[in-house]
Amino acid sequence: MTDRSAAAPAPEPVRFFGTTWVDRGAGYRLRRIAFAVGALLALVAGAALMWLAVAALGDSQGLVGVLLVVAVLGCSVMAGLRTWRTLAVGRGALSGWMADDRALTPIMAVGFVGTLAAYFVRSLVEAPGEGLARSRYEAALARHRQRAGRPPKRGSRR
Repeated sequence: MTDRSAAAPAPEPVRFFGTTWVDRGAGYRLRRIAFAVGALLALVAGAALMWLAVAALGDSQGLVGVLLVVAVLGCSVMAGLRTWRTLAVGRGALSGWMADDRALTPIMAVGFVGTLAAYFVRSLVEAPGEGLARSRYEAALARHRQRAGRPPKRGSRR
């Protein structure tokens, strides 16, 4: 007879932090601060890079320049919202056009500044991906409890 409680799921580590959301460890707060500062620095560098690219590509006084700025801002907002939702609720919860990764590749590439902003803001709330790891663990634990309550299957009937 096997012990079903031995196969209980374990919390998975949060990406970039090397610790789980259950046992955060001594350096968790310092790692989260360092991650937030790093994301903010990358955000500033990315925004400067995008500003230089937009200034080099378009006539900043004309209609083309305005449309280019609006397109970059729109892509940044969409990429930031998608990243925020992915970190908060996970990939499985996204639906519609937000779930199709191939369709969003150009938007995510142009709007990388929005992604960096989402990582920065999320790191102020909790470690990015911590809520996702928590929800995955709770779902796995619920499935495990449901399976543990059932009697083991016997051979198939003919």
